[in-house]
Amino acid sequence: MTDFVLDCSATLPWIFASESTSGSEALLDGMVKGRRAWVPALWHLELANVLLGAQRRGKIDKAGTEKFMATLATFDIHVDDETMAVAWTKTLALGESFCLSAYDSAYLELALRKGLPLASLDEPLRAACRKAGGRLVL
Repeated sequence: MTDFVLDCSATLPWIFASESTSGSEALLDGMVKGRRAWVPALWHLELANVLLGAQRRGKIDKAGTEKFMATLATFDIHVDDETMAVAWTKTLALGESFCLSAYDSAYLELALRKGLPLASLDEPLRAACRKAGGRLVL
């Protein structure tokens, strides 16, 4: 099984059924079977922010959030330890080149640096990955 970089947007269909696709289900199945994902250091905060917003809008309750986070903790998700070291150099340059946020640029930078495919549902990030010569999972 090939490692990949997991964007927050590709994680959300695992909890919000209305966003689920056959690709996101296949990705989840791979995670259940032990596939390894890499995430930049901001992934946990970005995901927590989305879950808090969903709780406030009534899309999920606290118990659902806790259950989802407990499930994520069973997956082989590795936090990249170089994200911060390249934030003001490579990540910033990618953001400037492809008109991405610093957050999205962190996912792209990690995928390019590690030579891993990127799992993202964010179309501007997907387009930037293709333009930069990267590969996509979804």
